[in-house]
Amino acid sequence: MIIKKINIIKLIFIVFLLLLPCFVFAGDNAALGTLKTIGTGGGYTEADEFTMSGMAGSIIQSLLSLLGVVFVALMLYGGFKWMKASGREEDVKSAQAIIRQAIIGLIITTSAWTISRFVLAALTN
Repeated sequence: MIIKKINIIKLIFIVFLLLLPCFVFAGDNAALGTLKTIGTGGGYTEADEFTMSGMAGSIIQSLLSLLGVVFVALMLYGGFKWMKASGREEDVKSAQAIIRQAIIGLIITTSAWTISRFVLAALTN
């Protein structure tokens, strides 16, 4: 039980570290003038205004990308477990359940992405 709690805490910490760059924004300092960022060509360009809907879209996109990585990991784990089952019916059913739940999660994630894109497009127009 204690090991399970430690693993959950580790998972939360890793997710926090992966999402931390999403919340780092450059601030505009009036004393420094216009905020400059490095452009795609290597030179400095003026930073675009970052709106609340744009920030929400970035957060949602990051979370859904993370869920896609979780889907791939679950599929690999389920497939590995199925291969290791060696014909044992319990282990095969457990692996099939993991794969089935991962596919259902992918369908829910894809639906959430589609709905969020639709809502954000409606809000920005």
